[in-house]
Amino acid sequence: MFRPFLNVLLFIALAACRQKSGYDLNELIQKGEFGQAEFVLSQKIGESRNDSLLQEKYIVELETLRRIRKEFRYKRADVKKQFEKYYPDLKDEDLDKWENSGELEMKVIDGEKRYFSRAVGNFFRINPEAKKLKASIDGESYSGVEAFQQQVIPTYFEEGIAGREPFSQQSLKITYSVKVDVNAVPAGETLRCWLPYPKMGIARSSKVELLQIDGDAMNIAPTTVDQRSVYLEKKAVKDETTVFQVAYTVQTAAQWFDVKPEETKPYDVESTLYKKYTSEQLPHIVFNDDIKALAQQIVGAETNPVSQVKLLYYWLNDNIPWAGALEYSVMECIPEYVLEHHRGDCGMQTFLFLSMARSLGIPCKWQSGWYLLPQEKNLHDWAEVYYEGIGWVPVDPSFKLIDSDDIRVREFYLNGMDPYRLIINDDVAAEFMPKKKYYRSEPYDFQRGELEWKGGNLYFDAWSYHLDVEYLTDH
Repeated sequence: MFRPFLNVLLFIALAACRQKSGYDLNELIQKGEFGQAEFVLSQKIGESRNDSLLQEKYIVELETLRRIRKEFRYKRADVKKQFEKYYPDLKDEDLDKWENSGELEMKVIDGEKRYFSRAVGNFFRINPEAKKLKASIDGESYSGVEAFQQQVIPTYFEEGIAGREPFSQQSLKITYSVKVDVNAVPAGETLRCWLPYPKMGIARSSKVELLQIDGDAMNIAPTTVDQRSVYLEKKAVKDETTVFQVAYTVQTAAQWFDVKPEETKPYDVESTLYKKYTSEQLPHIVFNDDIKALAQQIVGAETNPVSQVKLLYYWLNDNIPWAGALEYSVMECIPEYVLEHHRGDCGMQTFLFLSMARSLGIPCKWQSGWYLLPQEKNLHDWAEVYYEGIGWVPVDPSFKLIDSDDIRVREFYLNGMDPYRLIINDDVAAEFMPKKKYYRSEPYDFQRGELEWKGGNLYFDAWSYHLDVEYLTDH
């Protein structure tokens, strides 16, 4: 019987911190000798059959190598073809240069260069000259997020915002579904499915009403669960797609706090809240020497938490551009990756922000789900910071500073949030209700769903997901 996957996360966290020398299996993986490492792991899985926790650790390591192979699926010829439109005379020396600079993400696996599936797209985001070249050929790309920020955020201040009370209430109808591939599991076997479901008890997420489900054995986790889900089951039918679906309406709202440094009170450092939200959560909320030194360098002599958060936010805005991410389950330490590669998606930026802020003694937590702007929707992660005497305040590092001369608009996401957020999670790596038996497809975040059967987890390559939103309030 497999134990809760949180035990596996502890193993992974310890593995990320161990010395790499003298550990043959880890050396094989670090050298990219995946075939040999997979052989060794298969042996270890068999040898550890009497120790279920140790065996599970090896199974997870073997699955991680499979997932890495999927992430780095392109060969050099594939990458050249993707570049062809923009660099028709591309030379191998150019690719070598971009690989060495880290702008083109590549990993040597079993002696062959393999490229991250989003490597070329990320290259055009982070290389300034390439970005200009692409724009000159394709035209400027449309950003629904930027359009929303320019069109909507200024109107909040034109109409007037009533203090820190929720405003711009919205009613959204959400229909969320996953489709399991035909014959992904044997006919007659029971599929177990966890679909994301909104948290309540938050000023920005005040009411949810279930409308419809497609699945059996339903269980809706209480809103106190940090990663909230609807649990469903279905039996697989031969040669048929298995569909799980949930529909509901959710009431959301915006908030803007406009926190002033002088408003905050000294933290109660003995409180349970303070201790919990200023601690490490390995492997991705971490206080190693690099993180602590960078955070201290950014804030300098500043000691007020409001001012410190602002300094951290501005630094992230100026230094960490958004880029497509590897699956988090294949990454050892996300903040270290961000610092090494100088880029990251919303969750990666948030992990770095949380690590730096907590290392300074500022209580903060993870929050995530989806953003559902009328112009664009996507998975999304952000943070909340706790200020003594004020409470929890939203901070969205990846929505960044808005291009505006009005400082209130410019810094809106430093201590405010729009109403188009589907809030699912208040923490990372939280246990589901009911518990999942096998290692998750996404062991830290939860936005797409999770599936398994008695034979194991079903990874993202075995199913697809889709979210539809209907705006019931005029926007």
